Amino acid sequence: MTNKTIRPATLEDSLSLIELNYKFNGVERTAMEVRQSLLNTNEIIVLAFCNDQAVGFGCAQYYKSFCYSEPHGEITELYVIEEEQGKGWGPQIICFLEERLLQIGVKQIKVLTGQDNVRAQKTYQKANYSLTDEVMYEKTVEES
Repeated sequence: MTNKTIRPATLEDSLSLIELNYKFNGVERTAMEVRQSLLNTNEIIVLAFCNDQAVGFGCAQYYKSFCYSEPHGEITELYVIEEEQGKGWGPQIICFLEERLLQIGVKQIKVLTGQDNVRAQKTYQKANYSLTDEVMYEKTVEES
């Protein structure tokens, strides 16, 4: 019998998050850096487990602007290890993050994903996210 669980990440999950994040984007993080992120009150980090083995994670952030009456949310990361992809983890992690954001008062959630990341796009479309006409700009700033 397979035991599938999704729950908020805790400080004790730092090593699992370090390993999954490295598989996700090749970026090495220290346990201290991960713990600091877990303590960030504006970020929600969740882990997916299959038989007590961490198999994926999702992150969302929320913020409030004086310009709007309600907080805004964004799903910033979603990753499932290759062996578990296609087994429904992505939509389940998205749903869990949505529920957490809704509890905070978020009513609209944005997602940014790569133009070539067709698999992620399909996952978000299945979760009822729609393509917008927004354009994103990016700039690297350096001290002069």
